[in-house]
Amino acid sequence: TLGAVAQHRASALVVVPVMLQRILDLGEETIARYDTRALRVIALSGSTLPGDLAIRAMDAFGEVVYNLYGSTEVAWATVATPEDLRAAPGTAGRPPMGTVVKLLDDEGRVAKPGEPGRIFVANEMMFEGYTDGGGKEIVGGLMSTGDIGRFDREGRLFVDGRDDEMIVSGAENVFPREIEDLLAGHGEIAEAAIVGVADEKFGQRLKAFVVVRDGAKLSERAVQEYVKENLARYKVPREVVFLKSLPRNETGKVLKRDLQE
Repeated sequence: TLGAVAQHRASALVVVPVMLQRILDLGEETIARYDTRALRVIALSGSTLPGDLAIRAMDAFGEVVYNLYGSTEVAWATVATPEDLRAAPGTAGRPPMGTVVKLLDDEGRVAKPGEPGRIFVANEMMFEGYTDGGGKEIVGGLMSTGDIGRFDREGRLFVDGRDDEMIVSGAENVFPREIEDLLAGHGEIAEAAIVGVADEKFGQRLKAFVVVRDGAKLSERAVQEYVKENLARYKVPREVVFLKSLPRNETGKVLKRDLQE
């Protein structure tokens, strides 16, 4: 991939985040063998972009990283520029011209900045429906993406996760994304995924699947203590399983159903 970039005067690299992560994991010495000055855009989409990954990529290749959020049904919804990602790592950015994004709470009211809400989008690229006659929920001409998110005071969108991924543990609502982003920023962790599993006492408990970097050694307790130091106690995984890699589909999305099974 880097060799192809080096052969062009102006290049764009379109990848899913895990592909970019694997490029960066090659190390500075290997990357330095290639002339990447022609690289003008690294466009990322298809799965969650950890904020730490965006910063690492810009430190390596310059201010060329763009994070695109959307879905098959609504096409694009928001775009995060390098400036957005520097200021607010992990953001999905802002709606481009011609696109409207609103966050609606459980009562159908527009959520205030900082408050979570279901993400609804309207633009000229919205699909007409599935071939079986079904469709996505539409409110006021805006279509649901199936995700939960929040706007900061600068109008930047943050996607907390799928609304069906929310884990209810001991009456507390937990979205895996926050914990996954935290773990991804740990110097000894390459990637991590959080799922909810059945628990007789709490309804569900958090279970972490962690891939450590080459040569790193982490214990379950060390991972739990790291989360405890940075997030609320109820967000600490009750279990930590170490894997060589996370199961992914062809587009790079983590197959959490496989992890739950």
